[in-house]
Amino acid sequence: MLNPRPAVDKIPAYHPPLAGRDGLRLDFNENTVGCSPRVLSRLQNLTAEDLARYPEREPVEAKVAEFLGIPPDKLLLTNGVDEAIHLLCQTYLGPDDEAIIVVPTYSMYRIYMSSAGANVISVPAGKDFEFPTNQVRDSITDRTRLIAIANPNNPTGTISRPEDLLTIARSAPRAAILIDEAYYEFCGQTLLPRCNESPNIFITRTFSKAYGLAGLRIGALVGDREQLRSIRRVSSPYNTNAVALACLPEAIADQKYIENYVAEVRASRATLESALRQHGIPFWLSEANFVLARVGPTANDAKAFVDHMRQQGILVRDRSSDYNCQGCVRFTLGPRQHCDRVLSALARTIDHLSLTHGASRS
Repeated sequence: MLNPRPAVDKIPAYHPPLAGRDGLRLDFNENTVGCSPRVLSRLQNLTAEDLARYPEREPVEAKVAEFLGIPPDKLLLTNGVDEAIHLLCQTYLGPDDEAIIVVPTYSMYRIYMSSAGANVISVPAGKDFEFPTNQVRDSITDRTRLIAIANPNNPTGTISRPEDLLTIARSAPRAAILIDEAYYEFCGQTLLPRCNESPNIFITRTFSKAYGLAGLRIGALVGDREQLRSIRRVSSPYNTNAVALACLPEAIADQKYIENYVAEVRASRATLESALRQHGIPFWLSEANFVLARVGPTANDAKAFVDHMRQQGILVRDRSSDYNCQGCVRFTLGPRQHCDRVLSALARTIDHLSLTHGASRS
């Protein structure tokens, strides 16, 4: 009888609620208005010949590297950041190795680490989801081979100080240190200028969030050139598709579009945080394109909240299953017109739940 590797049977299932996403989609941290018009124009001009050829990754890598201000041999384009995480796990992790995450965080870290057979060490975040530098450092052993840190973190929106991240990298010289900067555009803080200070640092960027290219699945992995040589051995030479490679240069060229969208998201973030404060709903100050709020003390409170928002055409994400996030809901931010719809639905939902669920608000 054919059986998968034992490590595969132990992988936690991850089933994102993608079905039936009708309404204003504020549940997956996507760009809520879409990509630059320049990207759409490039799509319309693709030819049958473009699609018939195997994709050429290197010319586009050179353009992205120039945009980021790094040499091309320090960058690898990937099939979304998810593939970058997977490649790091396949390159550096094996059975009985240890990998560290700070919970709550992005679910796919644990899944890819577990698929490589590694023992995943979960370090709880500190008060108000602060990054627990000392606790992470104390968890490092001779078997630690990978530490993954989302910065800003998902689902909390909290951010870690560069010095804390460098401290972790120096404390674990035999481990790959992944700094996942998927939400960089919304906070403006990056470790990229300092990644040369420790050759075990890797930085990922995505074009799924601010750039609105989630459907094309394109991301970037930045790291030491010698380390990237090893990772390229694991990667397929055709891992990124021709359509994504054709569109990415147009996306990064239109920085005015990105700047305008990010400015609108930041304004909406401040507006939503103010509204939550006025309604007495606890939340965490965010540096990303979303806000995490605790709408009640239990998972049932979060479910009721999400269901009532859905009835009004607004999709938000129930995060109660994440560590220490019972009763929490995550709101993705978009431009002002989307924020206005959220505020109206939020007020109606609070009124409804206060009548039917009594103590649903904390």
